[in-house]
Amino acid sequence: MPAPSNILLIEGSFEELVDEFAQYLDNLRKSEDGTSVHSEITPLLEQGQNDEVLKKLVTSSSVLNSAPEKEIIPAYNLLVHLIRQSPNVNIFLPKICNYLSQPLGASPSSGSGLALSVLTTIFNILPSNNESRYHVFLAVLRVIKSSASFDALRPQLKNLDNWIAQWEVDEEDQRKLFLGIADVALEVSETEQSYLYLLRALKTIPTEEVSEPEARELSLRALKSALTSPSHFDFQDLTALDSIQALRKSDPIFFELLEIFNAELLDDYADFQETNAKWIDEQGLDQDVLYRKMRLLTLASLAASTPSRALPYAQIAKALQVPAEEVEMWVIDVIRAGLVEGKLSQLNQTFLIHRSTYRVFGENQWREVASRLDIWRESLVNVLEVVRRERENVIVQKERELRELEAKVTGAPAPTGNTRRGNAPREIEVE
Repeated sequence: MPAPSNILLIEGSFEELVDEFAQYLDNLRKSEDGTSVHSEITPLLEQGQNDEVLKKLVTSSSVLNSAPEKEIIPAYNLLVHLIRQSPNVNIFLPKICNYLSQPLGASPSSGSGLALSVLTTIFNILPSNNESRYHVFLAVLRVIKSSASFDALRPQLKNLDNWIAQWEVDEEDQRKLFLGIADVALEVSETEQSYLYLLRALKTIPTEEVSEPEARELSLRALKSALTSPSHFDFQDLTALDSIQALRKSDPIFFELLEIFNAELLDDYADFQETNAKWIDEQGLDQDVLYRKMRLLTLASLAASTPSRALPYAQIAKALQVPAEEVEMWVIDVIRAGLVEGKLSQLNQTFLIHRSTYRVFGENQWREVASRLDIWRESLVNVLEVVRRERENVIVQKERELRELEAKVTGAPAPTGNTRRGNAPREIEVE
């Protein structure tokens, strides 16, 4: 969206351009009641009331959306140029952004592209710290959502944090911005992007408002998104939020389901599903999707808690409640999901684990890591002891060979038995 230049060049004085623009609006309106924008602004222009003139022009400019396609961008650019002559430019821009967020009737096929072109121009001619950029960006989001063109927005998301800091918007406005992006992403089935910005919106809710209806609605939306997303398996990002914790009281069944997906196994979900099957359907949750994700999470937990790093097929089949012939398919799926790394041994009917992901990392997991580090340290000590003994044996053998060589040279009898290095007749350097 940012362009190389932030200059809009239009020739003519303010009075000349206002007169031209007013006549153009009157031609579009073709008013039958005898009133005209031109006649209304003439006395105001003579009195030097330029802001009042601009108010009349902006109020009447909704008609620009019905202009011929080739005239829309020049007409809006002229209007923006006129507004920039005012010291109060920010009071006019929101209304123009609202017009551009509406469908352009004369150009149904390329209307969104025309609107984005004008909005981009407005965005780029404003100083980087101008708060009106925030409202322009919201209008951009509305246009992109209506046209389902998320790719036009994606490259600009990397600038978002910097823009928010420059605009100095409060938490409520940030939340509106994040929700706008989440809605645009959801419109084109970018579920993971949508969820990420839902999460950011949740983080803007003050602690004292976590039990408010808006916070509850947003928390449930984020939770449902996380549960149904085919690629989201980490639920600790949700459980860490105060607004999600507030669901423990307002929506205990939802919170119980979250705890199961966060840390429990398939058996626990099966018990929950048996008790709450009707509730799951009422909430619009797909039971097949939930079962599949729970099986993958269960396999990840099983892999992480296996000290031998080798899982028999039979153990996997039992934990996942699937036939033995489906085990390899589920292992492949959990590897594709990035939860586990390893390889299948069909000969031994074993899954050899190279890396696994802990779903929850707490006190028990730290103890397990400490235990494995102790085992590893003990193994290293044993290895070092073996290396030390072998090194000593090599040195002793070298010394013996050197003494035998000396005996041959001097004609002395060859030494017998082991001689300690400390009793050697002279120092021998051994590399």
